[in-house]
Amino acid sequence: MFFSNEYKANYRQTFVLAYPVVLSQLGHIMVGVVDTAMVGQIGTVPQAAVALANSLYVLVLVFGLGVSYGVTPLVAAADSAKNHLENAQLLKHSIIINALIGILLFVLLLIVSPVLHLFNQKQEVVDLAIPFLNVMMLGMIPLSIFSGFKQFAEGLSDTRTAMIITIGSNLLNILLNYLMIFGHWGFPEMGLMGSCWASFISRVVMAIVMFLYVYYNKRFKVYWQNFNFKAVSIPIAKNILAIGVPSGLQWLFEVGAFSFAVIMIGWISPVAQAAHQVALSIASVTYMMASGLSAAASVRVGNKLGLGDRNGLRMAGFSAFRMVLAFMGVMALSFILFRNQLPVLFNKDQGVISMASSLLIIAAFFQLSDGVQVVGLGALRGMKDVKIPTVITLIAYWMIGLPISYVFAFVCGYGVAGVWYGLSLGLTLAAVLLFWRFNYVSKRV
Repeated sequence: MFFSNEYKANYRQTFVLAYPVVLSQLGHIMVGVVDTAMVGQIGTVPQAAVALANSLYVLVLVFGLGVSYGVTPLVAAADSAKNHLENAQLLKHSIIINALIGILLFVLLLIVSPVLHLFNQKQEVVDLAIPFLNVMMLGMIPLSIFSGFKQFAEGLSDTRTAMIITIGSNLLNILLNYLMIFGHWGFPEMGLMGSCWASFISRVVMAIVMFLYVYYNKRFKVYWQNFNFKAVSIPIAKNILAIGVPSGLQWLFEVGAFSFAVIMIGWISPVAQAAHQVALSIASVTYMMASGLSAAASVRVGNKLGLGDRNGLRMAGFSAFRMVLAFMGVMALSFILFRNQLPVLFNKDQGVISMASSLLIIAAFFQLSDGVQVVGLGALRGMKDVKIPTVITLIAYWMIGLPISYVFAFVCGYGVAGVWYGLSLGLTLAAVLLFWRFNYVSKRV
């Protein structure tokens, strides 16, 4: 039964872990949401430029975040076994790996950003998007360092601190956006570029504060004893990357499909591109909140795996599935009821508002699928099962979702709505297969 005593206990434990992660994950995506909303006040073309820049930036963002997730189930399992020495090693390697990943991704996208000229986008949009993207990418370095510390702490079930730091960082980002975009309080009026510099500054602050917390907090003192960067272990690094890289690819395949959709929609018009960005920004809020439940499922399943508790592992996973279905059901209803009001927060153009409103109805119908697939990935990651789920996401989004999107949009003539129909089918297929995979694998742990 949904409200049996056994499930109620699991709901409470998952919720205690999840709600700080939900708010923390929400904080990451809110940087882009705030940028979209505030830039929308200065015009549709700048907002389309943000959409185009984010279509590349979000790819490296979610891949970097996914790689940082590789340490969390390992820390959770070692914590259950009270293995402080192993966790000390995991902390060191998490810092090194995530710092290097951040630098690598920054350099990679700095080189790649000029290819935006090759995607048949409006020239005025591309001219604004490239410098915006380059500054946003610089913020990947402090964000990756923050994520390395954050995911280690979350593996120890400390999820609240990252939440508080992320919320504070977002408040700072909002303030700096207000000051630097519009030129208030003596700041220069920087327009679109003010938005990306505001995001960069807030992420630097976020990384510094998270480091200071982990370094000085007494709970983490045992992990800093005899800490040094001399003895780097290739096997430990491989263990983290064996989970982290497929996890990053899972996010990359899903979010990458929506990012490529921005390119396709750019072939239609800047208005369609801006409308897509508005609707996607709203939908991404619920997705990142669901990913908080996914992270909690990963920690709880990892703990149960470390204890050898198969029944507890299955209960932890299925309780997260039930919770995300309930939450995303409410969000779907909200999208339908407030479809005409929500886009107004992001843009004043009536054409953009009308188109985004129609897209929110489609988004409402894929909320349940989106929630189930992201929790499925988290629960499977807790069991260190990442290879098959990665293949599932690749097939669902790139071999099925995107080709159908193209056919619906340009062959059948449904336009931007056709792109979203195809992506919805990909999400639904991924959800069904990942739920089946969790049920299958958890029986055989």
